[in-house]
Amino acid sequence: MRWTRLLALFIILLVPLTSHAQTQTHRPPRSTTGKNAVKSTEAEIRQWLDRWAQAFRTHDVNAIMSLYAPGVIAYDLVPPLQYVGADAYRKDYEEFLAQYEGPIDIELRDLHIIASDGVAFATSLQRISGTLKNGQQSDVWVRVTNGFRKLNGRWLDTHDHVSVPVDLASGKAVLDLKP
Repeated sequence: MRWTRLLALFIILLVPLTSHAQTQTHRPPRSTTGKNAVKSTEAEIRQWLDRWAQAFRTHDVNAIMSLYAPGVIAYDLVPPLQYVGADAYRKDYEEFLAQYEGPIDIELRDLHIIASDGVAFATSLQRISGTLKNGQQSDVWVRVTNGFRKLNGRWLDTHDHVSVPVDLASGKAVLDLKP
């Protein structure tokens, strides 16, 4: 009888403790990133975007590619479906920039940055405009998502996704939309 009471008491005391332990085990880990660290990361991503825009304006492919991870994967407007690796993406940039005479204007709007420990994403609408080598003016808005990782202390772009809306009835890109 005494053992039964001790067992019952043990169970009464043990159940809440194990329940509490399970709650603790299943709780998502707290982020070590405070508000100041997040703001700092957001500022670093904004600086990354400023450096990229400056290099893009001046057709500086080396400066552009210094901002990307070697294993970058990119989905761009033009074929193929994906560019895998910095060498493939460099070629895409070279072909795109070679179409323009002089600087290319780039405007970012509706920029949103989501940052965490070592990973960040930026989404924006980007206006690309300039004069093509044939003299035609180019002016188009695109949707861009950048995925970043902090590698060896530097934020590098590991994934780009550039797109435009498509009219599904015609199967053609809609290039005249403006925010």
